[in-house]
Formats: sequence, structure tokens, C-alpha cells
Amino acid sequence: MRVGIFAAIGALLATGCTPAQIGTTAPAITPQAAPETDEDVRVADLLSRMSLERKVAQLIQPQINSFTPEDMARYRFGSYLNGGNGGPYGDEFAPASEWLRYADEMYRASIRPLPGDEPVIPTIWGTDAVHGHTNVPGATIFPHNIGLGATRDADLVRRIGAATAAEIEVTGIDWNFSPTVAVARDDRWGRTYESYSENPRIVAEMGAALVEGLQGKPGTDDYLGAGRVAATAKHFFADGGTDQGVDQGDVNGDIEALKAIHAVPYPAAIDAGVEVIMASFNSINGVKMHGNRALLTGVLREEMGFEGVVVGDWNAHGQIAGCSVDDCPQALLAGLDIYMVPDDWKGLLENLVAQVEDGTIPMAKLDEAVGRVLRLKLRLGLLEEGAPLPSQRANAGDDALLGSSEHRALAREAVAKSQVILKNDGVLPLKEGAKIVVAGSAADDIATAAGGWTLTWQGGGELDNSYFPNATSIAAAIADEARAQGGSATYAPDGETAGGDYDAAVVVFGEEPYAEFVGDRKTLVLEDSEGLDLIRKFNAAGTPVVAVFLSGRPMWMNRELNAADAFVAAWLPGSEGAGVSDILFGRRDATGRLSFSWPAECGGAPVNGPEGALFPVGYGRALSDTAPLGPLSEDCGYLTQGSAATWYDMGRLASDISAYAGETRLPNLIGEGEGIVARGLDRTRQEDAREIAFAPGARLTLSQGDGGSGDYRILYNLEAQPTGKVSLTLGETTIDITRNLALSAGKGWREMIITQDCMPDLGDTLSITSEAAMTLGIARIVRQNMPEGAQCSF
Repeated sequence: MRVGIFAAIGALLATGCTPAQIGTTAPAITPQAAPETDEDVRVADLLSRMSLERKVAQLIQPQINSFTPEDMARYRFGSYLNGGNGGPYGDEFAPASEWLRYADEMYRASIRPLPGDEPVIPTIWGTDAVHGHTNVPGATIFPHNIGLGATRDADLVRRIGAATAAEIEVTGIDWNFSPTVAVARDDRWGRTYESYSENPRIVAEMGAALVEGLQGKPGTDDYLGAGRVAATAKHFFADGGTDQGVDQGDVNGDIEALKAIHAVPYPAAIDAGVEVIMASFNSINGVKMHGNRALLTGVLREEMGFEGVVVGDWNAHGQIAGCSVDDCPQALLAGLDIYMVPDDWKGLLENLVAQVEDGTIPMAKLDEAVGRVLRLKLRLGLLEEGAPLPSQRANAGDDALLGSSEHRALAREAVAKSQVILKNDGVLPLKEGAKIVVAGSAADDIATAAGGWTLTWQGGGELDNSYFPNATSIAAAIADEARAQGGSATYAPDGETAGGDYDAAVVVFGEEPYAEFVGDRKTLVLEDSEGLDLIRKFNAAGTPVVAVFLSGRPMWMNRELNAADAFVAAWLPGSEGAGVSDILFGRRDATGRLSFSWPAECGGAPVNGPEGALFPVGYGRALSDTAPLGPLSEDCGYLTQGSAATWYDMGRLASDISAYAGETRLPNLIGEGEGIVARGLDRTRQEDAREIAFAPGARLTLSQGDGGSGDYRILYNLEAQPTGKVSLTLGETTIDITRNLALSAGKGWREMIITQDCMPDLGDTLSITSEAAMTLGIARIVRQNMPEGAQCSF
């Protein structure tokens, strides 16, 4: 209860004083602040006893790959995270027991006694469990948000949040960087699948439900109790509104109009009790969000009333004008509380301490931010006397919860409710006793069905089905159901049995996995024609075709819709392929409805409404709806455009390119073996480049499986001159590039151009061998025909 000047005036009036007397003869009244709560008292006491360095450390969040338990004991970071490609002890595929062991080790390091009266503040661990606790092998993989938006079932999403929280607790982690409450307005954006809908009201309802599932409901004994973790609404704000769908790009326009769309989900999340909000990478009218005081403080805190923690995104503070990742007081002054600084934590900590000491950052501002972090830890029960180790908390170490039958049944329900039928000429539901052929490489590929943010940041790649012990592929689920109904299902990935006597063919195809900016697209054309080719192959054989499309966004599918007898938008369903088969066989009716407008044109211009939409938001057929769709235009100018063959770019190795350290394969150009250590490197965005460390005599090789053509363009960086010979081999030709590298060393990112003029046998294999230790950065490798007369780099 607040007691201020108006309450004091009321008290005086009750004693018979008039307003005139109050203003003249009564003693002066001093406004009183709200009475302190127990939480306020405890936070104030802790702050009074903390050293400056310990306070600043509460605002520093490094990633587990860049510091040790001894660093934790020395600096006492307030929190830490595992990045999308990070895992305990350097193993991103570590079992749950290792995650829990690591949580205990870091927690113990954070609570070692300190000298004098300085309080010990335990650390907390944050993770991206964006569609289940999907960093951990065996965890339940729920559909991505775009699929959950198609269910329109907030209670389902709330139950998914609770199941995810329980599986997170198995590994001793306290904090989830979820839900994403972006309102995606341009489907070319690589994070569209992290959005529930283009409609902000749908996003608000679903986001608030997930918050309640993760944290419990405020005001109840269940809130942040056993089986609950802290949630994070992200990314504030307008991350889904960037120009042309460019991730981390610019959002321009009248601020009130932008708020009417992109800010809508945040009051709902705040009302649901969300403890943390993550700031966005994007700019608003040219100002980076991490440095935008008018929005982080003025709108989020003062207008919306958010009192919790504002956490940054991966090195995003370094994008503020005048900032670097290790020097950025502007972010704290704008309203950021925690800096997510994966690797450059020491420099940032030292600079922030110095900036408080010299008055650049007022001590009161520092205490505000630290106080919010301490309140979060109080609510999590971590500052209570005798607070348990992570391994001693509810659900910790209960590996049976990971991928439990109950959670998998929930995921299956979510998959089934998310399927949206766009066309059905009567082939669905598949008939009892039917003889079915299942085709498409994605049909028996759980990683493709799961998409990005699954075991690895980008997902896919080397992740075959053995990485998913508690999962069922779509092909396996169809086979199981067909047998149960007295029929059969044959899996023929390339449709080699298309001429067989089948009642129906199910063709499963779609986008390869991606995450964040790697998924940004210029158009909504699916460049991979595997699905279309298979559908047409079965058409020619006279077999009715059901197209099952896996994607992180609506795409231009006119050709496939014309060719198929039925078309199902399956989104990114995750680990439970049986949810797809439930719809195909009619075990459940199809209730999924589009939460995004489906485009009629291929260019990718934003639709967000009926104009330009082939199917509007809310469209979706019941199984009984067999009305004809009618022929669709297949004209698309983008289908005839050629492009360069990209081997590696933006953190992604092309699907037909393999990388090796000697003879050891490096999936997506990450890993180690035979003298090579390849790790993610931030050039302009998170892990958009690679740092390749060569031991003496080590060799890095990239090869194209089906052969290729064109000259080479390689964007590279070398900090120091090589101390031994470095050779480049293309095909059967080897040349010495030591001098070229020595001249470019220390000069930033440079481009190496290799044409047939200097290496007549370009071949389809590229190798770099270093006789001495060397560290080389690689950001892009492209093959294309250079203009006549283009000069080699050496």
C-alpha cells in the first residue's frame, strides 16, 4: 500500500482541516515513498555489503565455452549461458548428467566464501530452450512457435511450458530464454518460425501462456517453485518488423504505429509475471535497441511498468554507435541490466568498473540494475540460507523426465493440432488397409522436422536420427499407423518405386534447418526441387499424392499445390512424427488454422492481410472439406535466375560441401581433429565466420560432392604473419600462398581470388596446409565465374 501526499491530505481532512488550512497553517508535508518490502530490505542489505567489482560482475553473462570454474570463483558472474553450439565441458552433445554436473561445479564456484562481510551471491544459468529443452539429447522436441500459433490453443502452450520447465530442471538450469514474442511481418526473416503469428493478439495470448507454463502463475505458491524456471520474453521490440526481413536490421516508422503491432505482446507477458525481457538486436529509426533509453526505460519500464531484469542478446551492445563488445556504458545507462558478452567478459567487466569509478556510470544506476538481478535470485529461492545445489533441487537428475511418455504425448497432440490442410481432393484421410509409399529425404529425418535450435544452433547437418533417441520420424509414424490399420507403408526416399501399385504416396519435403540470419531469404521460392520432382514423378505413375511441407514460414508453393492431390503445411513439428500421421490417417480431425497469410506470389513482399494472400490467416480445412482448389499461376521470374555457388557463408556450410581436418569430418566447419580446431567466430553477427587453428602440418579440406565450376572467392582474415610455409591445393595443383598471407596479415578481412589464370585445375576440392601453427579466419567461400581479366590475389 502506497502512502504519499494524497493519503496524508486525506488524513488531515478527516480531522477537520480544510484545504485552505492545509496550504497555510498546517506544517509542511513531505511525500513518503512506498514502505519497504522484505525484498527491498534484503536487496538493500546485500548491495550495501557488495564490492564494486562484485556488483558489476552480476551484470556480466559469459558463455560456458569461454571461462572456467576458477574464473567464476574469481569474478563471481551473476549469470552465464550456453550458446546454441555450446555444451558442458566442450561437448554440445553431452548427456543430461554432464549438464547437471557442470551446473553444480559452477554453482559451487560461485558460492565459495568471500572475505569479511561481503555476501555470497549464487550464479544462475540461462539457456535457449525455445521448443523444448532441445540442447540436451533425448529431450522432448515440441513444434516451433509458428506451429503452436496454428493450434490457437493457449492451454496447450501453457502445458508445453510446464513440461519444458520440468525437463530444464533435470539439468539444474534456472532460466529459459523463451518465449519469443516477435510479431513477424516479413516471412523472408530467418526467425519467422520463432513467431506465433503475424497477428499481435495471437502472439500476446500464446506468449503469455508459455510464460505461465514456465514460471507458474504470479501470486500462487506454485510461482517459480518446483517444476518452474524463470522465463524471458524476447526480443524487445519490433524484431519481426525489420525492412525486407533482414535479421538484426532496421525498423522504421512512426513509433506509436510500430508499438500498435510489435509492442502488443509485452504487456500480456508482464501481466503473466515474466521475470526477464531480452532486448533486441534491431534498430528503431536508426537507434539500436540496446542503447535506446526512450524505449528500454521510457516505454518498457515507465509506460508498461516492467520491474524485472532486462538482459542483452549475444554481443548486441557492441552494435551501439560508439560501443565495442568490451566497452559500452551506453547500454547500462539506456536501461540494460545484464550484458550477454560471450567471450570478451573480462575487458567489459574491467571497463564497467572503471566507468563507475570515474562517474560515467552513476553508482545509483549500477545499484538499480544489480538490485533487479538480486530480486530475480530471491524469487528463485537462491538467496535463502541453505539453498540447495542444482543437483539437489526438484526434478534434478530425473532423466526419465526427458522425453517422457507424458511429454511426448503432449508434443504429439501439439503436432496434430498444428497441421494445416491447404488442399484435399479426397485422398485424405488415408484409407484403412491402404498400400502407401513414403518419399522425400525429409520423411525419415528428425533433424529436418525439428529445424534450428535443436542440439546445435543451426540444427540439421550431421544430426542423423541416432541423435534423437526419444523421437519418431514422420516415415516411421506412417509405417506404424499403416500396419495398425491393416495396410503397409514403404519408404522410398527418391521415389524409385513410383511405378508400383500404391493407393497413395506421401511426399515429405521442405526447408533445410537454419536459425537466425542464416535463414534470411531474398524471396519465398523454395530452391530445392526435390519435393516437386517427386510429386510429379508419382503423378506420372497415376498415384494420388499427399504433399507434407516442412518449413519455418509460408512459402510460394503454387507448383506443388497444383501437382499434389492434398497439401499439408506441417511447419517444424519436432520429435513426434506421429502427430503428422494422426492427421493423415484421420485419427484426429484437422483443426490447425494459418496464423500467417500464405503468399500468392513468389517475390516475398510482406502480405499480412487478405491482399496478396492465397490463403488468409485463419484458413485451414477439415478432413471432410474436399472442395476443389482450382489451378494456380506458376509464373515466377525468380525461378530463371542463376546465382553463384556458395560453399560457405554466414555460418553455414552448403549441403553439398564437406569439410575435413585431415581425414576427420568437420560438420558445418566446426570441430577438431588431426591438428585442426575450428570454432565459431563473430565477424558481424553471431558465429557468422570460423576461426581455424592449425597445428604444424595440419590440413583443412573442403570438397564439393557433385563437382562444381567457377572461380574461387575466399573472404579471410589473418591476425599474424605465418611462421612457416602455407600451401593451397585446388584439384591437382598446389601453390605456395605464404607471401600472400604475410602481406595481408593484420589488415583485417581481405578477399582471395583464384581463377584459372593462376591455377588451371580448379577442381572441386580446396585444401590449405600449414607447416607451422597458424590461426586463420574464414567468413565466406564462393564459386562463380569472374569477369574476363579478373586478377588472382597472388
